[in-house]
Amino acid sequence: MVTHDRYFLDNVCNEIIEIDDRTVYSYKGNYSYYLEKREERIEARNTEIVRANNLYRTELEWMRRMPQARGHKARYREEAFYELEKVAKQRVANDRVQLNVKSSYIGSKIFEADELSLRFGDRCILDKFSYIFSRYEKLGIVGDNGTGKSSFLKLLMGEIAPDSGRLDIGETVRFGYYSQEGLQFDEQMKVIDVAREIAEVIPMAGGKQLTASQFLQHFLFPPEKQHSYVYKLSGGECRRLYLCTVLMRNPNFLILDEPTNDLDILTLQVLEEYLRDFAGCVIVVSHDRYFMDKIVDHLLVFNGQGDIRDFPGNYTQYREWKEMQEKAPLLSPQGGKKQAPKQAVQPESSPHGGNEGGRPRKKTFKERQEFAAVEQSIAALEAEKAAIEEALCTGTLGAEELTEKSIRLSALNEELDEKTMRWLELSEIPD
Repeated sequence: MVTHDRYFLDNVCNEIIEIDDRTVYSYKGNYSYYLEKREERIEARNTEIVRANNLYRTELEWMRRMPQARGHKARYREEAFYELEKVAKQRVANDRVQLNVKSSYIGSKIFEADELSLRFGDRCILDKFSYIFSRYEKLGIVGDNGTGKSSFLKLLMGEIAPDSGRLDIGETVRFGYYSQEGLQFDEQMKVIDVAREIAEVIPMAGGKQLTASQFLQHFLFPPEKQHSYVYKLSGGECRRLYLCTVLMRNPNFLILDEPTNDLDILTLQVLEEYLRDFAGCVIVVSHDRYFMDKIVDHLLVFNGQGDIRDFPGNYTQYREWKEMQEKAPLLSPQGGKKQAPKQAVQPESSPHGGNEGGRPRKKTFKERQEFAAVEQSIAALEAEKAAIEEALCTGTLGAEELTEKSIRLSALNEELDEKTMRWLELSEIPD
């Protein structure tokens, strides 16, 4: 299989084959093992190049010292010199895309959705949906295909209009929209001309500026590639160029619809780092679970037919919560029979919450105290867990102590799961 899904690679594959610099490398393990061994390989190669450069200077001086006697030099040393020269002149490929782009100022008002409704025939996308987007929020949108995720983004961008309701967008908001349909370049244009059409000079963080050509080089487009025509680019290179054109516009609100498609893993890692530090707002629609876990603060879950729920956590936490809901039977105190789940506050609920009277229920004083206590308890448990894991990795523990810490670690994980679920429940109730 060929895939950029890192969780899939970790859970399914037992051998990874990497193609890098026209060479094939094989690793007998999953993706995590591959990352570890790849780093070791790169470090060893860098060390070899540094050593070869040091030796090359010495041998170069020797080769130049007595040109008149070159015919009498030891042939093996001359041959060794040329082999050494090949190693010394290697360049360590730096495939890390630099995305330190300056974002423009964004005010406190982002956007407010008030009673939005949208339908396509019998299919309901939004049903009186209301939401207030906050500053620097990083929101993930998940749901099955056809539930309206992309339509929601198009509505936000003004590409389609709602059937009813109001959408109020702040005056300082500057969207950067990376869509599935947006990859539309003139294939007869050169890469550099695509960039120059947007900007000749791009402002960077820290007051620096880059020309369009310099900016493209940060996105792994060397000068010779910049003067190639777009039709010669691979699918991944076109996606990278498209991402480059979105960020060149200096947005402060990024809307990314399936940004991970066709991007290689190294580019994804740097995009994740950039988005975590991005001084603006982000909405992401993606099937890449690893990417979502790294980026988003919470999720909007599109269940179809206008049913949209807010979940206060990342994608893995949401999946774990769903599995717990499906697997854990609720037992009655008397007979141990299953009973219908109570309509209590759940992590997956509407953004505004509510009670039977229609008014939003707020945390009681007791719940606020419990919420603070649970947060402190989770922090203490995580610190204890980290200390135990560090001790287990030292290899200095005796058999009895090793068993004791392993048992405690198992109990800690269960306790952390329980506390985390309670924290999620309480966090959903407004203060």
